[in-house]
Amino acid sequence: MLKASEVPLLETYDLTMFDLDGVVYVSGRAIDGVAERLQRVRDAGVHLAFVTNNASRTPEKVAANLVKLGVAATAPDVVTSAQAAARVVKDRFGPEASVFLLGGAGLEAALAAEGLGVTDEPSTAAALVSGYGPDVLWKDVMRAATLIRDGLPYVASNTDMSIPTDYGLAPGHGVLVKTLTDFAGVEPIVAGKPARPLMDETIRRVGGDRPLMVGDRLDTDIEGAHAVGVDSLLVMTGVTHLGELVGATPELRPSYISPDLEGLFESHPVPEPVADGARLGGWQATVEAGALAVRGEGSDADWWRVVATAGWTFLDATGTAADATALKPPVTSVQAGRR
Repeated sequence: MLKASEVPLLETYDLTMFDLDGVVYVSGRAIDGVAERLQRVRDAGVHLAFVTNNASRTPEKVAANLVKLGVAATAPDVVTSAQAAARVVKDRFGPEASVFLLGGAGLEAALAAEGLGVTDEPSTAAALVSGYGPDVLWKDVMRAATLIRDGLPYVASNTDMSIPTDYGLAPGHGVLVKTLTDFAGVEPIVAGKPARPLMDETIRRVGGDRPLMVGDRLDTDIEGAHAVGVDSLLVMTGVTHLGELVGATPELRPSYISPDLEGLFESHPVPEPVADGARLGGWQATVEAGALAVRGEGSDADWWRVVATAGWTFLDATGTAADATALKPPVTSVQAGRR
């Protein structure tokens, strides 16, 4: 269930790890108020990191894009799944290993930064490493699949099944990973969220003893936080919709919920249990005949907390997710129209 914080959340943690799409920006545009809130994090003396599963861009390019959006950022603030994959290769296969590369410039740069080589000769490769790259050719995919099938160790930067684009959600790197592994009959070593290497790499690079993961996706950001045993804040500005939230199993449940990043600067009360539901701050959520219902009035943040708590309590007791289709969430999210 949700955790309580009697003080503003930021006072409890010394490292905040932010996912990008759905937390800092959506469809290439900064979320309202995000630049000012991130600056408040810096002004509080808290370590700040931008953590992304996208392996195609270098940290320098990611930081430059954030600056264009009005967000203060430098390359050392950014940690990518490409960097985590390079660290995995270095740790497992040695600092002078060479790899067969299937990906873009971000992954190639991350490998070079760790002193690792890239080779087209399979006999000299310690592993095959893949990452999202829009210009990857099918002939290279076929060769990679054959090499993996024949025993070459495989490291995947991430397994995201979708990626946001200007024309909507499109197949992500996870689709390629599934193609390779289905053909080869092996599972890859995964570096990105929700696997732990990316979180570990972020903490190693940026510093901090009390990390908080801030994300919008349950199956990467929140599950990734569970993987390394750190707390998480779910913001409702991205892709998680109400039905997913109330149906989340324990490994997908955040420590805290907020409509947006303002939740970093607020205390977080937890709902109290009532018959068939939960109550907090003027709101009461109950599950009646399998359907969620909410009555009362109060803050948007408390609305999300009571709904999540009532839904999780019902799921844990019955093994079935409550029906939330009749509920209309508060219109505080840039993604409200998707719910």
